[in-house]
Amino acid sequence: MTAIVVLVFLFFFFLEYGVETALLVLNLRHVAGAGGAVPPPLAGRIDAATALRSRDYTLANGRLALLQGSYGALLTLAVLFSGLLPWLDGALGSLRLGTATHFVAFLAILSAVMALAGLPFGLYRTFVVEVRFGFNRTTFRLWLADRLKGLLLAGVLGIPLLYGVHAFMARTGRLWWVWLFGFLTAFQVVMLWLYPALIAPLFNKFSPLAEGELRARLEGLARDAGFRNRGLFVMDASRRSGHSNAYFTGLFRPRIVLFDTLVERMTVDEAAAVLAHEIGHFKAHHVHRALLLGLAGTLAGLWVVSLLVAWPPLFQAFGFAGPSFHATLALFSLGGGAFTFFLSPVTAWLSRRHEYQADRFSVRLARAPEALKAALVKLSGENLGNLHPHPWYSRWHYSHPTLLERLAAIDLAPGSGGST
Repeated sequence: MTAIVVLVFLFFFFLEYGVETALLVLNLRHVAGAGGAVPPPLAGRIDAATALRSRDYTLANGRLALLQGSYGALLTLAVLFSGLLPWLDGALGSLRLGTATHFVAFLAILSAVMALAGLPFGLYRTFVVEVRFGFNRTTFRLWLADRLKGLLLAGVLGIPLLYGVHAFMARTGRLWWVWLFGFLTAFQVVMLWLYPALIAPLFNKFSPLAEGELRARLEGLARDAGFRNRGLFVMDASRRSGHSNAYFTGLFRPRIVLFDTLVERMTVDEAAAVLAHEIGHFKAHHVHRALLLGLAGTLAGLWVVSLLVAWPPLFQAFGFAGPSFHATLALFSLGGGAFTFFLSPVTAWLSRRHEYQADRFSVRLARAPEALKAALVKLSGENLGNLHPHPWYSRWHYSHPTLLERLAAIDLAPGSGGST
């Protein structure tokens, strides 16, 4: 049975690796074959130099992703089959830490090892790729400070969370996974509430949007939409990167956050159209639906873990002396993705559908379809978005429609002046 478990896992593991790698290579060849040309619908909107840099940026990130994907696959196989996990389990057992502390220490050490193993790619992306294309504005000292803050935050929040997880798994009977789901749901909701005021300011500075035409226009849009919020804030994103964006944070009365780079580069009408798009997400309950979908996935995952923890062949296949909660969670986190990766195009499709809906809402609310299109083109150009994604790759991975797809859909939206 243990041999069958290993063979089944390896089949799905290499299936995932093969599909993801093939799609990435297909996309890179498609982008390279386009030669940096400006797509005809974007002629006059994006210049040839930007299109060429977009191609080069896509190729640079894609090649790094190829290397990182292979490295990650080898690392996962090494951790699973080298005997490292059973050795760590035995070493912690010899310390007689107690069941709960053993559980926490095992998962915390594994998480730290995997995070450290990925640091070289983060360094290369930030200080080589992003520097080459003019996006990086962070220093190594600031980058390191962010990593240390993240590590401290993970310890302060993660260690008590793991103790809580163990308590529910060990003390609430056969339906522990249901009780644990309730605990994790409550924890996530609390974190969503605390994040804007306590966590995000640890990494960025947030200032109220200055009085003026832009603030008046955005506040007017929010009133027209009946959108209750906790204010408009500008984030000092330019301290770390030249990329532009905007987002909401919070579940019920969210903060509206604009990157300072977006405020600097957008006209009032363009920024208003972008905000109207984000309001569209909130009014259509996309954020809440995504949260519910994520929670459903968590519940399903916990149910699977509850079945695996009582199945000895799983632990024998990977060298453990016997079943344990911490070994189950470790094996599930390292290998579970191989059995669910095929859901990626489904979630991507749902996300793209939401983006189309938010664009249509923006057209109705802001009544500035040309400004929305101009904003999307500007964001794509300034962020060097891929102008020539392969259709298979974008269908599998893209959470947003391609730029050309969005522009065409806006032209057909009611109120755009281009619908028939």
